[in-house]
Amino acid sequence: MDVLEIMRARHSVRQYSGKEIEEEKRNTLMDLAKECNTKSGLNIQIIFDEPKCFDSTMAHYGKFRGVENYIALVGKKGVDLEEKVGYYGEKLVLKAQELGLNTCWVALTHGKSTAKIKRGEKLVCVIALGYGTTQGIKHKNKPVEQLCNCAPAMPDWFSKGMEAALLAPTAVNQQKFYFTLKNEKIFAKAKKGFYTKLDLGIVKYHFEAATGRKVQ
Repeated sequence: MDVLEIMRARHSVRQYSGKEIEEEKRNTLMDLAKECNTKSGLNIQIIFDEPKCFDSTMAHYGKFRGVENYIALVGKKGVDLEEKVGYYGEKLVLKAQELGLNTCWVALTHGKSTAKIKRGEKLVCVIALGYGTTQGIKHKNKPVEQLCNCAPAMPDWFSKGMEAALLAPTAVNQQKFYFTLKNEKIFAKAKKGFYTKLDLGIVKYHFEAATGRKVQ
């Protein structure tokens, strides 16, 4: 399955079956988290078999059920933390999807995580992880013309990148990002709003994974 197929298949899932994640899949995700931490300087932690984080009033309000595993996105406080967390967190999300698992980005509607947070670090958000009771549903998209500077006459590779960006999850599906193609270079920026820097990291990863081209 190529990366675009994985992106098309992946949707946010809030209800989980309780089926245990196999050791081989756990190890694959843990190895990737370690690799992401080495590259980024983040302190991403995957917590397995821990139902308390989602056994809270806020989690129930967010309609989460049966969440017993999650990825805690932790890093040193700084201006680029949210974007970095989005970028590397989505790398893990797509790997989980490839392994047949489901996920959901969760910013506020969860309880206390058991992640170890060092001095100067911050837990930005968590990602619910496991076997969903459903595969979720496709989100609605804004017209691509609102999200980049070169529609409709865009190169094929850029069109592929924008398809990937449109498939990316964003907070309440706000899609507050904008891509610019200038002299064969790609620039992306976040518009004003909540968690838009986090969203920017996610959409940048999608674009780069689909095209193999670096986004500034």
